[in-house]
Amino acid sequence: MRKELGINTYQDLINLFPNRYIDRTRFYRTSELQSSNSEVQLIGKITSFKEIVQKRGKRLVATFKDDTGFIELVWFRGHNWIHEQLKTHTDYVVFGKVNLFNGVFSMPHPDIELKSTFDKGLSKAIQPIYPSTEKLSNRGVSNRVICKVMEQLFLQLNGRFEESLSLEILQHQKLISKSEALLNIHFPNNQKILSLSQFRLKFEELFYIQLQLILKNIIHKSKIKGYRFETVGDYFNTFYKNHLPFELTNAQKRVLKEIRIDMGSNAQMNRLLQGDVGSGKTIVALMSMFIAIDNNFQSTLMAPTEILAFQHYNGLKPFCDLIGVKISLLTGSSKIADRRVIHEQLESGELQIIVGTHALLEDKVKFKNLGLAIIDEQHRFGVAQRSKLWKKNNSPPHILVMTATPIPRTLAMSVYGDLDISVIDELPAGRKQIKTVHRYDTNRLKVIGFIRQEIAKGRQIYIVYPLINESETLDFKDLMDGYEGIVRDFPMPNYQVSMVHGQMKPADKEFEMQRFVKGETHIMVATTVIEVGVNVPNASVMIIESAERFGLSQLHQLRGRVGRGSEQSYCILMTSHKLGENSKTRMETMVHSSDGFEIAEVDLKLRGPGDMMGTQQSGVLELKIANIVKDKDILSLARHWAKKTLDVDPKLSDPKHKPIAQTYVKMGKYKNIWNYIS
Repeated sequence: MRKELGINTYQDLINLFPNRYIDRTRFYRTSELQSSNSEVQLIGKITSFKEIVQKRGKRLVATFKDDTGFIELVWFRGHNWIHEQLKTHTDYVVFGKVNLFNGVFSMPHPDIELKSTFDKGLSKAIQPIYPSTEKLSNRGVSNRVICKVMEQLFLQLNGRFEESLSLEILQHQKLISKSEALLNIHFPNNQKILSLSQFRLKFEELFYIQLQLILKNIIHKSKIKGYRFETVGDYFNTFYKNHLPFELTNAQKRVLKEIRIDMGSNAQMNRLLQGDVGSGKTIVALMSMFIAIDNNFQSTLMAPTEILAFQHYNGLKPFCDLIGVKISLLTGSSKIADRRVIHEQLESGELQIIVGTHALLEDKVKFKNLGLAIIDEQHRFGVAQRSKLWKKNNSPPHILVMTATPIPRTLAMSVYGDLDISVIDELPAGRKQIKTVHRYDTNRLKVIGFIRQEIAKGRQIYIVYPLINESETLDFKDLMDGYEGIVRDFPMPNYQVSMVHGQMKPADKEFEMQRFVKGETHIMVATTVIEVGVNVPNASVMIIESAERFGLSQLHQLRGRVGRGSEQSYCILMTSHKLGENSKTRMETMVHSSDGFEIAEVDLKLRGPGDMMGTQQSGVLELKIANIVKDKDILSLARHWAKKTLDVDPKLSDPKHKPIAQTYVKMGKYKNIWNYIS
């Protein structure tokens, strides 16, 4: 059990919660049986045994009778033991799946128990089914064995479990006690008490996760002092009044205000900025950097790829030039001579903003006074990389993490609960909705005709192929075949086609990208290399080949590569006719919705929380009983109470919060969140 289910102590065993239940409140008679292959429960007597020789081995058959008829009980192994254990003409309760063969009902390998023992047991009505593995079953650790062990454990403990929630929460939310919940999660008498127990334990699990995250945030803010940016000076004001290219949306203003308050307090800012593709996060990031410069501090913006870093740099530099801010770019392919100059200027403080990739994390890169670090596309950077940035200074800089991957609120609350979250949830004025359609491979000729029309209007086109793993030859072939097909349909000199994929050298990739950015090529055939960040306002059509092989968030990211200009843009999802249910749902969601948060919610339902967040946060989500997707209402409730408790009593020193404080202390000793809860 240790290896298979991670159970080392009685504590672990109590927290092995059933994953489903079988209702054993009903007893059938043999005359009521039907050939539905369903599970039934009977009371009767064994009247006789016989062994039947088969091609391979033997089977043991017992005739089981009640007062309305009979059924055969069948065993294919363990004959001697069964024969010895079971007595004829004694009342038994049998339970199992019923089969009908040649007009006779049979039950293979039934659960069988003396009626007198059954009457004494804890689990009469609703039987728990525990998680198990093949190894355990093969070693004889069946569900029945686990039930028996659990029964013994509860009889010995006699319901003595410490309460872990305050009286206020229990009364207000009408929660049942801890002891009652644990007993009835394992041995429920009816559905009502079972659902009350599940609610109580789910609430508790989510409450402590939220408590942990909010406390982490409070401690962070009180312990880790940040730089106080008191002034909003010339750089910020000059840019805002004279050079802002468009009116800020209300959402951008709100987020800027949140960032200003954070950087003006004594605590270090740790904020996640969420915003859909094209919502204007970059301009908010730039203005935040101007606040840092107004307070004589340097800023950095770190992107996950060279292409993206280059693009950020090209986007920010004209604005910086307007107000006399010195900005440079540092990536892996920067020349040694350029690097030297950058290193010197950073150390002297002459360089005010540095944009770059992981190259910024190298030990050689030293700042005079780094005040603000902005990380783009958070999911590509791990915690270790973030902490390297911290160490560039005596005091840690303010951290702003940006992502265009919308994270559902439920998940954000669970995973990033220790970060403050800002959301830009409106698009700049004048942006048109991207029209999304789903087309099958059979419509390809029409799609090619549409591309020709758009190119004739002076627009550019993306065609993306799924390259799920760059070494997969099959996928590479898809891209090459596709490219050749496109070149045939769009021949030179009238049309120019570029191609970008992961196996190209960075310089070649950059060259092809730049040709497309400058408008020298009409069509860009690419793999998902372009998913993050490339900005070409003139590109108005995104065609995604084999769209069924992409996840929802990826499709949404790719779609966001068009629609950057004022022209109407289109996204065409190409698939084969053979689509599974999930693929159909993904296509329908993409066609109907352009709201990143709504799409993220559907994605979460389809994929489950585990694989949404990558490795860094996976530990947070190893829940025993709650489910982040299905129980999001309980999660919101738990977060409300965790917040309310800490607002009035941040140190949990009030006597009425004693059960919570004790549980929280225990929790620190164990890694697994459930080892402390009970």
